[in-house]
Amino acid sequence: MSNSNLEMLRAEIAAAAARLIAEDGADYGTAKRKAAKQILGNTRVRGEYMPDNEQIEEEVRQYNELFFGDTQPARLLHLRKVALRMMEELDRFSPWITGAVLNGTAGEHSDVHLQLFVDSAKDVEIFLLNKNVDFDVSETAHFSNRGEPVETLSFMWQNEGIHLALYEAGDVRGGRQQDGRLMRADADALRKLIMESETNE
Repeated sequence: MSNSNLEMLRAEIAAAAARLIAEDGADYGTAKRKAAKQILGNTRVRGEYMPDNEQIEEEVRQYNELFFGDTQPARLLHLRKVALRMMEELDRFSPWITGAVLNGTAGEHSDVHLQLFVDSAKDVEIFLLNKNVDFDVSETAHFSNRGEPVETLSFMWQNEGIHLALYEAGDVRGGRQQDGRLMRADADALRKLIMESETNE
């Protein structure tokens, strides 16, 4: 397959994946697989056919502007405010925001994803139990894609889904940027984003 055809195929898969993310709330991995199957059928998908997450993120951004331009900015601002309140509650656990609420692509189906850097995951669980928060426990791949998955606590708070990925305290030094993009931000940076959004309204 020529380079131009390969790029067109990647772009087509990225656009289809973006639609699944924006309309259905699919995660990037699931959206990529479904989009590739929609376009290529049961053909075995080779790695070079697949768009990277940065390309899909840009497609989600464009899709939101095109189809949800009248509602998505308000939804994003709401989620960022919910995230900030949650981060203030969790201040002792060094919370950082990540994902769609940080990068600006969050929509109707998006949840708030936070990373906590702690000496003990149990301390976070006890804190939530003392607040009468009923959470589920699962695992999330480590942001470095190395080592063991990390424990993740998921629950509803102020009618929004919250996911807390619990990393070891030393992990805070890694994974802040990827390909020049900010991958996580602290509460001060999130406050700044909220203020910028409110100024531009």
